[in-house]
Amino acid sequence: MMSVNLEAAGAVPLRVGEVLLADDTANLTETECRQRASLELLRQAAMEAGLLSTDDPQPVDGVMSEAAAEAIDQWLAQNLRVPEPDEASCRRHHAAHTSHYAIGERVQARHILFAVTPGVDVKALRLRAEQALLDVRSEPRRFAEVARDLSNCPSSEQGGDLGWLTAADCAPEFARELFGQDEGSANVGVLPRLVHSRFGLHVVEVLQRQPGQVQDFEVVQEAVAQSLRQQAWVTALRQAMQLLAGRWEVHGVSLDAADSPLLQ
Repeated sequence: MMSVNLEAAGAVPLRVGEVLLADDTANLTETECRQRASLELLRQAAMEAGLLSTDDPQPVDGVMSEAAAEAIDQWLAQNLRVPEPDEASCRRHHAAHTSHYAIGERVQARHILFAVTPGVDVKALRLRAEQALLDVRSEPRRFAEVARDLSNCPSSEQGGDLGWLTAADCAPEFARELFGQDEGSANVGVLPRLVHSRFGLHVVEVLQRQPGQVQDFEVVQEAVAQSLRQQAWVTALRQAMQLLAGRWEVHGVSLDAADSPLLQ
């Protein structure tokens, strides 16, 4: 009855099967919605497999029980099959992505941060961020001015300037967008899309790049193999989530989008 009232009032509840995860998806980011729904699918799969008691308490504000977290780990270990990459595959991957394994890469960048804080209207925030992105892509010379006016980062006082950065200076999700890029995507200038991080939405301009030193395959062989294992794990997880979403209906968010939010 509650869900009917919520939807009648214009809210879009987040639900997996009979479990209500949030009264209104408007109060969460898309990533938070996908993460909660994905974890609940795995929690229900763990219960069905007998790895978790059926009276396990439902998550509260996205936080599940310790027993549920352990049961999900067990379920993943039992159900995800990740092949071991052979040397030939590793060599091909390294040859195609040498920049990913370079050391010492630096970028000089500035940004405009639209912070996601409790209670913020995420949809309205995204619209403002996208409009700012369009504005500075059409008039890059105004980047510093727009950063001073709109950015929620202390760097706004310096026109959004972040100085010279290495990957270690950044949150991992931010670093993935700036470093280790293949030649075709190693942008200099305003990046063509918003960068999502744990802090919010960023409009980013790369002013300069200093490429790192390429490492020989033998030096980074294990890192390459681990990267391929991770890719295989993501693929296996995505396939498992699609199967689970077919067993328990998900309402309020689509789980079809690219990479699993469980990795973010």
